[in-house]
Amino acid sequence: MRTSAKISLLVIFLLSIAVLVIWWAVVLEDRNGKLTVSFLDVGQGDAIFIDAPSGRQVLIDGGRSSVVLRELSKVMPWYDKTIDLLIPTHPDADHIGGLIDVLARYRVAAAIGSSVKGDTGEAKELDHAISSEGARRVRAMRGQVVDLGPSTSSGLRAYLEILFPDRSVENVETNTGCVVARLVYGGTSFMFSCDAPQSVEKYLAGLDGKNLHANVLKAGHHGSRTSSSELFIGFVDPEFAVFSRGCDNSYGHPHKEVIEIFERFEIPTYDTCKNGAITFMSDGNTVQRIQ
Repeated sequence: MRTSAKISLLVIFLLSIAVLVIWWAVVLEDRNGKLTVSFLDVGQGDAIFIDAPSGRQVLIDGGRSSVVLRELSKVMPWYDKTIDLLIPTHPDADHIGGLIDVLARYRVAAAIGSSVKGDTGEAKELDHAISSEGARRVRAMRGQVVDLGPSTSSGLRAYLEILFPDRSVENVETNTGCVVARLVYGGTSFMFSCDAPQSVEKYLAGLDGKNLHANVLKAGHHGSRTSSSELFIGFVDPEFAVFSRGCDNSYGHPHKEVIEIFERFEIPTYDTCKNGAITFMSDGNTVQRIQ
């Protein structure tokens, strides 16, 4: 066979392989109208990965260390190196330390953060990393809605609504100034209450009442007694709650009082210490745990 013919066959073979790889990736990316929310196992800290039916992806917090990269590799395809939105809820190390590694590994389009100030080394590193990435910065403020796009199969849209802060929080305590957000997809929703203390929870209960309802609640502040007020839990009225915490944490999270509150409300709880990463899936009508 002539050399030119061999080269042509090789080119055709390689192009065929490339087409197969592309179609394989498309099949893997087909979410079939499903939204997934994964509470990653990053030890004592928070890291929540949202994969919308449109393919848009959000990472809320990143834990303390590079462990978040290992966890992301379990919920993202190996070839996917982009994240649409980061939400560092507040500048405490157990929420933002890992985001520095995320920015080094992934291309990030935008970041939404509270105006609360952090003077830790991690806060300064994260600020520099976001600037170096060129990610668009947005200051979180109540009333903002982040559109995560429609499902190609159902037409339902997923979106994040920012519930707090509703003012400048530059000079308040970091937990008090954290970003509280609610994810909505069709008739289902998820409440991400960061480390917000009971004072903020009760304030939101007064503002929003039953509009706080969510199928899944991330228990505030890793299950600390400073969060998870009965008033707030009553209005959220979740089907499931999640404690994001490390097994060996020195704080005693989740506190006994908080566990008892969820038991009184007959709300099943999951725990990243005991269960590892916890993933829920919504089709816009119901929510179920898949991992």
